[in-house]
Parts: sequence; C-alpha cells; structure tokens
Amino acid sequence: MSTKPMGKLYTICEWIMKLSFINLLWIMSIICGLILFGFIPGTVAMFTVVRKWFMKETNVPIWGTFWSTYKSELVKSNCFGLILIAAGAMIYADYYFILNLTGIIRIVATSILLIITGLYAIILLFFFPVYVHYNLNFLSYFKYSFFIGIINIRISILILLGLVVDIFLLLYIPGLIPFFAGSSVACIIMSSCIFIFSRMQTQRADKIITE
Repeated sequence: MSTKPMGKLYTICEWIMKLSFINLLWIMSIICGLILFGFIPGTVAMFTVVRKWFMKETNVPIWGTFWSTYKSELVKSNCFGLILIAAGAMIYADYYFILNLTGIIRIVATSILLIITGLYAIILLFFFPVYVHYNLNFLSYFKYSFFIGIINIRISILILLGLVVDIFLLLYIPGLIPFFAGSSVACIIMSSCIFIFSRMQTQRADKIITE
C-alpha cells in the first residue's frame, strides 16, 4: 500500500491544526488588547506567522513568533490602526452627509466617494502583507499598499473574490468561524501577496541585469 495518500492526509491535517491554532491565538490577542487595541497588533502577528509559512519557514514556532510580534508591534501597529480607523470613519460619515444632498451634486459626490472607498479598500487589502514584509518609513506603508494594489488590480480582484467565497463558506458553516475566520483570510491575502512580491523582486533583478 502506498504511503503517499497517508502523507498527504497528514499534511492536510497538520495545516488544519496550524490554521485553527493561529486563529485561536488571534482571537486571544484581540481579547487581551480589549478588542480595540488588540485587533491590529493581533492581525500583524497573525500575518507575520502566515508570511513565514508561505516563505517556506513551515517549522516556525507559532506561539513564540506570534506573541513576540504582538508585544513588539503593540504601540506602532496601533498608530497605523488609528489612522486607518479614522479614515474609514470619515468615509462613513461622508456617506451620511451625501444623503442630505440632491440632484447632480449628490450623484457627483457619490461617485467621487465610491472611488475613494475603493482606493481605501485597496490600501486595507494590502496593508498587512506590506507591513510584515517590508521595512519602510511611516507613510511608505500606505503608499506601497496603494500602488501595489493598483498595479496588480487583476490580482486584487481575484483576492476579493476569494474572500467573498471564504466569507460565504464561514457564514454557511458558522462552526468554522472560531477556528478559521482570521487565518483563512490571512492565507488568501498573504499567499497572493507573496506571489506579487516575488514577481516584483524578479522584475527588479531582471532590470538590474539588463542595465
């Protein structure tokens, strides 16, 4: 009897355990930070571990890596989080303001705000992968997230479609939420971004060689 099917089954079970474990750590970290101040550093810690998996560091100590990242990024990541939350709150408030407008002004304002919302969504989508992959100055994290998302708009759309399917599955089977809600999203986004980052690095290397 071939051992290959058993080996594949073991690998699948191992990944299921890893994903559920990192998701439970993510939930614990959010609670430890009183939700508001735990979500961003907890998400950064989760993306850090998931990034290492997709960088072939599959034997990384999950517990130690997660909590050391969480503690070291607690203040810095929350500063970024407050900016992202404030920007989101402003966009949300603008939608309520537009409801009081009428005619062509309302149409134009709505169109502009939809574009701004789309650009904001791109930054959100790529912020965590960029944050854990690159060492940049403060504003560059936002700029990199924006430009990488725009330049790779087709992959951005595919990521969004993947997230829609993932969320639909989680809502269809709510019992999966405590074990895979965050980790599945992180894997979909991070795996796509690792592909983008690798391609960018290859293109940069090819450019240097041809110059």
